[in-house]
Order: sequence, then structure tokens, then C-alpha cells
Amino acid sequence: MNPPNPPNPLPPPLDLSRWKNAPAALMVVGGFLCVAGAGIDLKEFGYSWLLAFMFYLTIALGALFLVLIHHLSDAGWSVAIRRFCEHIAVLLFPRLAVLFVPVAALAPLIYPWMMLDPHSDRALLAKWPLFTLPGFYLVSALFFGVWWVLTSQLRYWSLKQDETGEARCTYRMRYHSGWGVLAFAATVTLSGILWMQALQYQAFSTIYGLCFFADCAWIMLATAYVLALVLQRQRILHDVLHDNQFYFLGTLLFAFTLFHAYVHFAQYFVVWNGNIPDETFWYIQREKGSWWWVSMVIIFGHFLLPFFVLLPVRVKSSFKIMLPVCAWAWLMHCVDLSFNILPVAHPNGFPWRWILLQFGCLALMGGFLSRAFLNDLHAHAPFPKQDPRLLEAMGVGDIEAISAESAGEEP
Repeated sequence: MNPPNPPNPLPPPLDLSRWKNAPAALMVVGGFLCVAGAGIDLKEFGYSWLLAFMFYLTIALGALFLVLIHHLSDAGWSVAIRRFCEHIAVLLFPRLAVLFVPVAALAPLIYPWMMLDPHSDRALLAKWPLFTLPGFYLVSALFFGVWWVLTSQLRYWSLKQDETGEARCTYRMRYHSGWGVLAFAATVTLSGILWMQALQYQAFSTIYGLCFFADCAWIMLATAYVLALVLQRQRILHDVLHDNQFYFLGTLLFAFTLFHAYVHFAQYFVVWNGNIPDETFWYIQREKGSWWWVSMVIIFGHFLLPFFVLLPVRVKSSFKIMLPVCAWAWLMHCVDLSFNILPVAHPNGFPWRWILLQFGCLALMGGFLSRAFLNDLHAHAPFPKQDPRLLEAMGVGDIEAISAESAGEEP
């Protein structure tokens, strides 16, 4: 048996010099649109800001999930993407905490239940004390506190591992991932309910938190695929990234496409068959006007199209196909979040006249967060250089085993 063929040479690095000012440009354009929109209608600005905030929050939470699973499963293939996932996860605090301030300030305008007496509404009283002004702010602060402790500890020991290579660093990261995955499950579930489902406080679903988690994992896998490809093309991760890692990311994206569709259909099936007015009204409202067409876009664009495109095995390693799929995932995620948030203020259909305000909020946050991410990326090693699974990620063990087999020796 002949030794393995060398990998195909990478294309020339991308010329990204023209994009170095993109974060600043996004913040300038987004800031202008946000100020203009807030001056016209402060309440509409609040819903648009919440939409953009939830978009980037789901990406950061998805990154934290990938880091936790990496340590708990002791995986080798994910070593290459672990460091930039850590950088995205630490955006939860303080950057996203700062971006939450407008949501907290405008909460009485955004969440109708804040202006009601809980004793006058049985649905609101049943959710006391969480659905109270003190409960909302205290629990929100608790979310960011938990995420700060978890992400800061994971990255501290990750960077410490680069310096010393001690096994203690690996054990500490596994320890924090142990309690962290439980804290992650609780905070993701409650944050999805408190910040998004609570827009219509009468709604009730025991699976809503799981649906929100599926959104987080799905959109982050698409983001990780694009970032991994760009960093490999720039020769930053080419030593540790190979076709099999891209295949694994594509397979997980396919798996969570199915999982996302399954849990959302399960919620719809249970709610519709239960036929309880406190639950079914949420779907009935989203069948009015153009929201019905938005729901069809979600069914076909969020599930059926990615499902059939990602079904072939070879597609998951085809960059020409996967990049458009990942870009489509970002668009569908925005549509999905709009379907959850905007019908509260616009029950008769999607508010096209406010599309520039929504884009402005997304641009302002995107520029702010991308600059913070790039600063962290440039300040630290692009991948964990002392990770015990690093050689496995680089494929050194596989090459040695194949070479030994070709020479007739025991691998």
C-alpha cells in the first residue's frame, strides 16, 4: 500500500485588506439608521433592536455549546475550531450584556405584560414572580453573570494551557464544562422564554426552550463552517483543518436541520392537538396576512431546502455549495426570529417599511461584535497549541499508522 497522497494545495489567500474597515463602516451606517429609526418610533426601534440582539445572542450561545461539547466528549476533530468558538462565546459578556441595555431600558414598551397588574390576568399571575419587573431584571442579570463566569473560566484555562501545557488546564476546562452544560441548558431555556416568548405572555409551551436551543446550535454551525473555511484559506488553520473536519461540521449542520424541524413540528403538533386557546392563539396570529407566507418560507427555506441540499455525502465538503447554504442559514435564522418577535407589533404582516431599521440594528451590532472578535483572534494563538488532541486534529497519528502499514510494520 502506497503512502497517502499529499493534500491538494490550497488556493491563494484571500485579499481581505479591502474589508479591514468593514466593522467601522457597519457601525457608522447602522448607527445612523438606528438613531433615525429611534427618533421616528421608539417602540419600533425596541423590537428591531431585540431582533438583532437575539440574532447575535444565538450565535454566541451556539459557540458556547460547541466549546462545552468539545471538552465533555474529549473530541479531536473540533480542536481546530475550539479557539474561535471561545472568542465568540466570550462576546456574551461584556459585549452582548452592553447591547442588552437598550432592551432593558425599553422593556416596558416591548413587553406588554409589564404594564399590567398580575392579579388582573390569570396567565400572568401563573408566571409570578418571573414575569414581574424585578424578576425580569434580576433573572436577566443572572443569565449574564452565569455566562460571564463560564466563558471567562473556559478561556482562562484555554490560554493557560497554551502557556504551560499542564494537564491541570485540561481537567479544569472539563470540570467547568461539567457544571456549565447544566447551567447552559437552564439559562438558554429561560432566556428564550423570558426575552422572546414573553412578548406574548399568554403563550405556553414546554418545548419552546428546546426550540431556541436548536436555533442556537444550527446558526453557529453554519457560522463555524464559514469561519473555518476563511481561516484555512488564509493559512491560519491550514495545519489543523482538513476535509474531515469540514465534513463533520456539514454533517452536524444537517443533523440540526432535522432536529430543528422535529422540535418545532413537535411543538406545533402538541399545541394544535391540545386545542387550548392559551396556546393555539400564538399560531393563529401567525396565519394572518403575510405572516402565513413567512411561515411557508420557514418550512421550505429553513428545513426542506437545506435538507435536500445537504443530503448527499460529498456536498458537506464542497465549499462552493456549503458557503451559499451557510449564507442562506443566516437569512432563514433572521426570518425565523422575525416570525417569533415581530407579529406582536405587526399582527397583520411583516413590516417591510421598517426593514432599514432592522438592517441598521443588525449592522451596528455586527460591526461592534466583529471588531471585538477580530481583536481577540489577533491577540491569541488561532488554535490551542497544547491541546492533548492536537496531533489527532492534525492527522499525525493517521499518517504514521498508514506509513507503518505500508512498510509492513505494526502501527
